[in-house]
Amino acid sequence: MAIPQHTIDQILDRTDIVDLISQRVKLKKTGRTYSGCCPFHQEKTPSFHVYRDKQYYHCFGCQANGNAIRFLMDIDNRNFVDVMKDLASQTGIELPKDQHDNKKLSYKREAKKPTPIAQPKPTAKDQNETSAAQTTSSEHTFEASGIDFDPFAEFQSAEYANSEFQNSEFQNNADPFAGFEQWDTMQDTPAQEGNLYDLLENIAQYYEQQLPHSPAAQQYFQKRGLTAQTLQFWRLGYAPEDWQHLEKAFPQDIAGLKLLGLIRTSDKGRDFDLLRDRVIFPIRDSKGRVVGFGGRALNDEIKPKYINSPDSEVFHKNQLLYGLYEGRKQKAQDYLMVEGYMDVIALQQYGIHGAVATLGTASNTDHLNILFRQNNRITIAFDGDAAGQKAARRTLEIALPLLNDGRELKFFVLPNEHDPDSLIRREGIENFRRLLDQAPLLSDFVFAHLTQNHNISTPEGKSQVMGELRQLTELLPKTGSYRYLLQQFFREKLGFNRKWQAQTNNDASLSFSTKVDAEEYVIAILINHPYLYIHFEPLRALIPNDHLLHQILNILNTIFDDLPDDPEQAKYYILGACSAYHYELQRILQQANVSDYTTSPEHVDKLAQDFSTKLQYDCLQQKIRSKKFSSIEEMKRLKHQIYEIDKKRSLTLLEE
Repeated sequence: MAIPQHTIDQILDRTDIVDLISQRVKLKKTGRTYSGCCPFHQEKTPSFHVYRDKQYYHCFGCQANGNAIRFLMDIDNRNFVDVMKDLASQTGIELPKDQHDNKKLSYKREAKKPTPIAQPKPTAKDQNETSAAQTTSSEHTFEASGIDFDPFAEFQSAEYANSEFQNSEFQNNADPFAGFEQWDTMQDTPAQEGNLYDLLENIAQYYEQQLPHSPAAQQYFQKRGLTAQTLQFWRLGYAPEDWQHLEKAFPQDIAGLKLLGLIRTSDKGRDFDLLRDRVIFPIRDSKGRVVGFGGRALNDEIKPKYINSPDSEVFHKNQLLYGLYEGRKQKAQDYLMVEGYMDVIALQQYGIHGAVATLGTASNTDHLNILFRQNNRITIAFDGDAAGQKAARRTLEIALPLLNDGRELKFFVLPNEHDPDSLIRREGIENFRRLLDQAPLLSDFVFAHLTQNHNISTPEGKSQVMGELRQLTELLPKTGSYRYLLQQFFREKLGFNRKWQAQTNNDASLSFSTKVDAEEYVIAILINHPYLYIHFEPLRALIPNDHLLHQILNILNTIFDDLPDDPEQAKYYILGACSAYHYELQRILQQANVSDYTTSPEHVDKLAQDFSTKLQYDCLQQKIRSKKFSSIEEMKRLKHQIYEIDKKRSLTLLEE
């Protein structure tokens, strides 16, 4: 089976390589990449890195590298087609059934029309013998053939195309091709195959060339404050008001234009161009290829104001984001989803790279996954009116299932009657950046959204809010800690938790009771907050096997995916799983008094990270001091790990 490159690209775009590889390799986020022990060779120190933004993996140990397809081929020893079938099924993309589907990007170009060779003008005698009707229909005579009409005119007619010319009866008995030797060199150029991507690029250039010829289009862009450099960067153009300008500009490519939906057919059977008298926004895919166009009417009375290319073999608006290619080209770090093309363009001109917009559709899972592959932190802008609030709620429900640990979503609510461009003009670029940076996190936005219609000073109001929250958190991934932390955050906000401010030190080792040691305090944290196991998982390889903490960590590793969502139920679940250590746990929980030091979800999460880092550091130091290592290389590795942890602790203190 031959699979077209555009289908391969589409499947890779919709495959999250981090999610795919993490099913086979335990990955840990390190900066903007994910790392783990390489599955292709034996190693103890992780040298295998996965790059979500590049959809690529690389091992610095054995040099294994590639994309999602190569990973599955190598790790499972499977062939290309088998892997593609699986990925296609997972991404919902249909593979071509046969080789004919490979030609979906191609179309038949029409034969180039011949230009007749000029014939000698008829003599006076000829003119006298020719009727008035004949002289008005053609200036040529074909004495050699005896034909009383112009064969070229007939050759180019629709009747000939339908073969009616070839089958018709002639009124005279003369051979219509008796004069063939006179125009043999003017046969049609044979029809060739065209490529849709090439045609789209040519159309984009054509629209660009039309812009200088339209004062109205130029005036529109000038009113929006766009510079000549911006027009060039975004390749903006103009579609003439002629109903058939594309047919005239590309007479050989009518079939391709129809495949792209840029030529429509009326109810009466007449062809007309989709985009007319509109400024044009070429739309590019992630590889920078023009795949479609957006057109904005110059007259606001014309409806619809915006028209986009319809879906085609190369244009799928639900899987594209306007400005993504340009943002990646300018190495954008942060991504902001806005409403329209002009918002994206204006923000880029003001120096804010990474703004993107959907193509006239509401945001969907594909759009958000595309952005999360660029950066784990994304922001979505909404209008402050009722319609904007409704759109925000819808986006929230779509986004929640995608929020794995490490992903962050912010909501930038714009003032009423303002878009990013107008807000920058009013506030200035620096104030705009400040407002953007202050956009609320999803947790704050959800709390404000759910409490705006309820009186949270009453038990009934709090109950309503918690009920709605429970519905939303059901959409979150079951693995990871975010669901648990969000519930705890709401409980704290609504006053369900004990309010007591502990006097804590930045050093986690000073934040627990002297009756218990650090390992026992970690056990107390894990029993009360089992979802925080993700912070302590690295300790399984460091804590001695005969320690109670090692046993608890092993139990949590086994049952972690099955923990109940409700915090209280999760606590009882872990206690049941650890019943063999009931008496020891009872003593630890009484003496540790964890609740005094976990006044908020953020605090307990930070405390868990501090303890994990401290214990990893202590265990490695103890191993160095005991000299229980098998080789000089292992000793170097341990010292390097200590150095990395020490550096991390120093950075944490600086941030605080």
